[in-house]
Amino acid sequence: MTIAAMLLPEFDQEMAATRKMLERVPEDKLDWRVHEKSNTIGWVANHLIEIAGWTGGTLTATEWDLNPPGGPKYETPNLRTRAEMLAQFDQFVAEGRAAIEQTDDAAFGENWSLLDNGTVLFTMPRLVVIRSFVLNHSIHHRGHLCVYYRLNDVSVPPLYGPSADEAWG
Repeated sequence: MTIAAMLLPEFDQEMAATRKMLERVPEDKLDWRVHEKSNTIGWVANHLIEIAGWTGGTLTATEWDLNPPGGPKYETPNLRTRAEMLAQFDQFVAEGRAAIEQTDDAAFGENWSLLDNGTVLFTMPRLVVIRSFVLNHSIHHRGHLCVYYRLNDVSVPPLYGPSADEAWG
C-alpha cells in the first residue's frame, strides 16, 4: 500500500470534521474572543481554512517563505461569511486531496522547509509536515472552536463520537 493510500482516509476524516465545525461558524460572532490575548472565532475559522490549503503547497514545493525578501508577507485570510469560508475550504481540500493522490512515496520522504525572510524555521519530511502541520494542527484549532462555540451557545457537532449537543452519525 502506498503512503498516499494510507494517508487519504485520515485526511478525509479530519477535513470532514473540520468542515462540520466551519458549517457552524456564527457570522455574528466572528470578532468574539475569549480573552484579549486570544484569537477571535473568525481568525480561528480562517486559520483552519488556510491550514487545509497548505497541503498542496507542501507536496508541490520544497519550501515556503512566510515573509520572502522583497516580496509580500503572508497573511491569514479574513473571510467574513460562512459561505465564503466553506467554498475556500472545499477548494483547498480538493486541491490537497489531489496533491496527496499524485505524490509518490519517495516524494513524501523529501524534506520541506518553512522560512521567514529567508531564515529556515524548520525542515522535515513532507509526510511529517502533512501529519503535524496540517492534520494535527487542524485538530488543535478545532478544539479551540469547540470551546468558543460552547461559550457562545453554538451547538458542537459530533467529531469522534457524540458531543453533548448531538448524537454521532
